[in-house]
Amino acid sequence: MAKFMYIFRGGAFVTPGLSPTEMQEHLAKWYRWAATFAKAGRGNVGYPLDNRSTSIRGRNRTVTDGPFAESKDLVTGAFVFEAASLDEATELASNCPIYEFDGSVEVRPLLEQEA
Repeated sequence: MAKFMYIFRGGAFVTPGLSPTEMQEHLAKWYRWAATFAKAGRGNVGYPLDNRSTSIRGRNRTVTDGPFAESKDLVTGAFVFEAASLDEATELASNCPIYEFDGSVEVRPLLEQEA
């Protein structure tokens, strides 16, 4: 099977006003969803991201604070797993809990590296 990455943007992690209980319940849904990948032998290496960051750009290596995108566009995590095809990987994303808070999932195939 090929490896894919989900890149998560927005969702509960950038939604203001959620109570600790709401966040806990939402995280439980994420853990259950991610566990389905492991149970199916697809792997499930996930990485939640903090919203703080810096960017380094250009030949002069200018460092700026950021990101300053709209909260719905902030990358909030990534997840590496295996699937037979891009179509299957896209279908597997359909049950992701991020959609409950208007988030999005980008599905990207990982390039195979030669040994």
